[in-house]
Amino acid sequence: MKTVLVTGSNGLLGQKLTDLYRGVADRKLVATGKGPSRHPAGDFTYESLDICDPYAVEKVLDAYRPDTIIHTAAMTNVDACEVDQAGCDALNVEAVRTLATAADQRNCHFIHVSTDFIFDGEAGPYSEEALPAPLSYYGHSKLKGEEIVRSVCRDWAILRTVLVYGRVADMSRSNIVLWARQALASGQPFRVVNDQWRTPTLAEDLAMGCRLAELHHAQGIFHISGEELMSISELVRRVAAHYGYSAAQMEEVNSSTLNQAARRPPRTGFIIEKARRELGYEPHSLEAGLRL
Repeated sequence: MKTVLVTGSNGLLGQKLTDLYRGVADRKLVATGKGPSRHPAGDFTYESLDICDPYAVEKVLDAYRPDTIIHTAAMTNVDACEVDQAGCDALNVEAVRTLATAADQRNCHFIHVSTDFIFDGEAGPYSEEALPAPLSYYGHSKLKGEEIVRSVCRDWAILRTVLVYGRVADMSRSNIVLWARQALASGQPFRVVNDQWRTPTLAEDLAMGCRLAELHHAQGIFHISGEELMSISELVRRVAAHYGYSAAQMEEVNSSTLNQAARRPPRTGFIIEKARRELGYEPHSLEAGLRL
């Protein structure tokens, strides 16, 4: 039986991976995260782990000897990364260096989750061969993390994703669909950008992409996202239609009016044919994801 260790298990993707691997008979899951487990089930191995502490990382890896590490933990609040650059570097750069180095020393397959924000959004949707050009400190930090994985590890895969949405029992933070549903349900006016395009990704689909990369011992870079390119305002309108809300109180605005700390790429989204061809990855449509 192989052992799969997941970082960031208290996050949305981490909890979906816990759900998935709890049902895989020939894999032992070791879920790790900051503080106590947020997952409601207690029938899996969980370890509290500070990934910024090299000694703690080595201690956990030596205790469980994982065959694969799926690294999902990161600082993902784009504006917070712009403001707290030292904190961003600690989680998105130095912790990656610690984990990747420890994984390579133990001949462990290292799967690293990255982002569409490594691109400038001028030529999306993007293939795996597109040249990165991040606009934000978050994007720069995630690109540095990718470069570290590629330079430190001999056995690695990088899975880039886009605008992940979903729901778990204990949410540490919201996401675009939950925010949209809450805003629509309030009946109060709210603003949504209409000049940013993405391929939204269901958390279950991203978890399955991670599982397929582990199962096939994938090597290299893979784009794992939904396949439908849409503006954020179109996404909110489709959420409204699915749940039976009126979108009349939604005001479409240009992103320049929001005064956000970090720049966002206008048009990203991914071409996912490589993941389909090599991993057998197949995402849900947005409406099917909303039903889930």
